[in-house]
Amino acid sequence: MQNTEIVQIGRCVGEEVRIGGWVYNTRSSGKIFFLIVRDGTGLMQCIVEKSSVPQEVFECAGRLTQESSLEITGIVREDKRAPGGYELSVTGITVIQIADKYPITPKEHGMPFLMDHRHLWLRSSRQHSILRIRAGLVRYIREFFDNRGFVCCDTPIFTPNACEGTTTLFETDYFGDRAFLTQSGQLYNEATAAAFRKVYCFGPTFRAEKSKTRRHLIEFWMVEPEVAFADLDDIMQLAEDFTVEIVGRTLESYRDLLVDVLERDVSMLERIQPPFPRISYDEAAERLKSKGVDFEYGGDFGGNDETVLSEEFDRPFFVHRFPSAIKAFYMEPDPGNPDLSLSVDMLAPEGYGEIIGGGQRIHDRELLERRLDEHGLPRKAFGWYLDLRRYGTFPHAGFGLGVERMLAYICGISHVRETIPFPRLLNRLSP
Repeated sequence: MQNTEIVQIGRCVGEEVRIGGWVYNTRSSGKIFFLIVRDGTGLMQCIVEKSSVPQEVFECAGRLTQESSLEITGIVREDKRAPGGYELSVTGITVIQIADKYPITPKEHGMPFLMDHRHLWLRSSRQHSILRIRAGLVRYIREFFDNRGFVCCDTPIFTPNACEGTTTLFETDYFGDRAFLTQSGQLYNEATAAAFRKVYCFGPTFRAEKSKTRRHLIEFWMVEPEVAFADLDDIMQLAEDFTVEIVGRTLESYRDLLVDVLERDVSMLERIQPPFPRISYDEAAERLKSKGVDFEYGGDFGGNDETVLSEEFDRPFFVHRFPSAIKAFYMEPDPGNPDLSLSVDMLAPEGYGEIIGGGQRIHDRELLERRLDEHGLPRKAFGWYLDLRRYGTFPHAGFGLGVERMLAYICGISHVRETIPFPRLLNRLSP
């Protein structure tokens, strides 16, 4: 008898196997118990017939509760009506634990309750599917860059200075010195790009934003490529190619979960094909004005502004050349209008907003020093960053993509809290 996983059960038709797992659901017709068992790789219907098993095995099946852990043995049979197309004719059950009454039941539960029990909620079919898709998405993200000659260079989580602005930093003591949790690996990417030309980092980032919107997490994962000798147009093209590939591969691999479990309208994802529309910030502001939106030119787009803009498009689109005043200190000014920056956001339709942000970086040392002064940032803390402009400065550009926002868009999820195993929100640090 061999141990196997449910995902591989199709190879074992006619054989007796052993599966370790948990009871997902049970029902009985008197002389037969129908057990749905999950093992983390899939679900399988297990049939316990009173006439075919010892009395103690049949009685054991009757004592099983939801999420009881067990090892179950039986003969694999093909049955198109069963979950996954196969079922198990049970020959034996070894109980590891009869679980206490499970707190998450088929009835409706409020979101606070589900989030308090996130460690258990992960076992549900919806949450399980979302996180399985996440794992695939992460794999495709890495493979996109790896297959194009990018070098993955890890960047520090503890940093001595800000990247995206000092108001959203988490400060901590670093053996008597001030340190901050990283907002982005981008500054360090610029150093490694000088060594490897094309690099990316992929890790957790932290923003101390007091925001309760459905698009924000306090801790999230971001992938950030940086390319030497690239400009704004180059990086927009890279972002477009990247988005088309990772969404396309995710849809190809997980269409069944997206459609059958998450009920996602995948026709919206099938439209993610090149070219993506590209409009300037000025054009976007005019469009908002024409739609009667009370938008003040010079400000950043709010969630409602992004949603209104996206109503005109059936795929992600770029908004480029934002005012320099609302972008980070390192953004290269537009040669045609220094009040604008060579920056870009990619916005998703269906109200999902910004999923990519990036642009071209300042490579002139004197200009960068002036920008640091204008933003009230200490030159000393950025001494190493200025060194990159002293020793072989070069034009370069990059972007950042938040995994959770992209996953929410792909899965059609209304709130990013379901896109990460244990979300950290403004009012939530547990479990």
